[in-house]
Amino acid sequence: MSICSRSVLRALRNIGSLALVAAALLAAPATRGADGVTIGGLTFVNKGLVGVGRLPADLRDKLGETFGSASGLAIDPSSWTRTATGYEGTFYALPDRGYNVGGTTDYRARLNKLAVTFNPLAERQSNTVAERQRTVAATLADTILLTDSNGESLTGLDPGERGIRNAANGFPDLPQAANGRISIDSESLARLPDGGFFIGDEYGPYVYRFSATGRLVAAIRPPEAFIPKRKGWDNFSSNNPGPGASAPEPPNPDSGRQNNQGFEGLSVTPGGRFLVVALQSATRQDSGSAPEARRYTRLLYYDIGDLDAPKLVREHVVPLPEFTNAEGKPRVAAQSELLALDETHFLLLCRDSGNGYGTDGATSRYRSVELLDTSAATDIAGSRYDGTAPVAPGGKLADGIVPAALTPFIDLNDNAQLEKFGLHNGAPNDRNNLSEKWEGMALAPALDPANPHDFLLFITNDNDFITQNGYQVGAEYRDASGVDVDTMLLVYRITLPEQQK
Repeated sequence: MSICSRSVLRALRNIGSLALVAAALLAAPATRGADGVTIGGLTFVNKGLVGVGRLPADLRDKLGETFGSASGLAIDPSSWTRTATGYEGTFYALPDRGYNVGGTTDYRARLNKLAVTFNPLAERQSNTVAERQRTVAATLADTILLTDSNGESLTGLDPGERGIRNAANGFPDLPQAANGRISIDSESLARLPDGGFFIGDEYGPYVYRFSATGRLVAAIRPPEAFIPKRKGWDNFSSNNPGPGASAPEPPNPDSGRQNNQGFEGLSVTPGGRFLVVALQSATRQDSGSAPEARRYTRLLYYDIGDLDAPKLVREHVVPLPEFTNAEGKPRVAAQSELLALDETHFLLLCRDSGNGYGTDGATSRYRSVELLDTSAATDIAGSRYDGTAPVAPGGKLADGIVPAALTPFIDLNDNAQLEKFGLHNGAPNDRNNLSEKWEGMALAPALDPANPHDFLLFITNDNDFITQNGYQVGAEYRDASGVDVDTMLLVYRITLPEQQK
């Protein structure tokens, strides 16, 4: 049975995501072909990189500050159209907590609205590198300031030691900075049919729901196993103190999310039934301090049939990819974004750290979009693992727990694809070397009658606001790297599957 392109487009219009199949499939081993991956009778095809765009590193947003990172990305599906030369539509780019090299600052949380055009090149080789890297053009259309329920702006400042706004007015205890504002490190984004947004946060880690105008409507506190605790108390600090503030003691939480490893992945499933969120890497109790032990992260399903009363209904363990770093040491590729394809299949963006333009390391060892299948994974929601019991003590998965299945799909480091657009992974470490952090994904239909199952996957980077002409929180700045790292968009064309007979 084919996946009908009409149903796919209907799902995109309804929730800004993609419907693959209506019924759950039994798990089966993944197989790989020359260009595709088959999982449980579904074949996914990567047709390669087809577009690239840049926004300059020193671009200022509508609040007059450096535009910077795109840690999350969402499309308004109703805006996506075919034009005489390509496509156009509206996207939303989510920056994180601002430029923070020597500690966090009072950066006001926000969302940037982009007018995006994509004009594919018929003959890439006849164009210059500069022209190839302008196949995607993004223009800043608006900046939406995110506020609390009283209209006060949110801050990127670390909450610090015991920085908590007590539960009130339907909200749980919230991370709060010394200036009295809610602390948020925005990392993941999903757009709702009413124009509002879910945003995943690293401090809590919490999920926040905002109205279309940016006002905070609700907050979801995950199970206690996710909440960072020091000396038995909730402590939302990420060990990135603001000016004049002291570091937490101990530096790392005893349990709960790792420092700076909160809800990096967030998506709403087609039809709008579930909100699904994932930690960037394993909790402290599921790993400890060793970086190679952070493999088994967790993913939560919330039933959002009633948006005002989200209900946790499923929880799974996700085995993140493993790789070997430049020193030959085993490491885990933490996830940076999640995108739902149906209720059990997702795209998961995983990567290494410390490598790419703007860093000392030139060559990334791992950047990949994975196919994630939760259909056969053990449900641990509401179990003892949501309390103090670790599900993967010391990085070893507990007996009897079946994790979700993960299969590599798109290798962002594939130089054969990057070179088509004058880009590369590795030396020389110049502006055409991919930057370190790729963290946003959004999907749009190719609107191609000859290929009705083809889609365009947009992937964006978090450039860490690295520029030599920066301005934030009332002051100019120049990053010590001496370089300007542009915000970039990569576009891959993929074919989503027909159920094999």
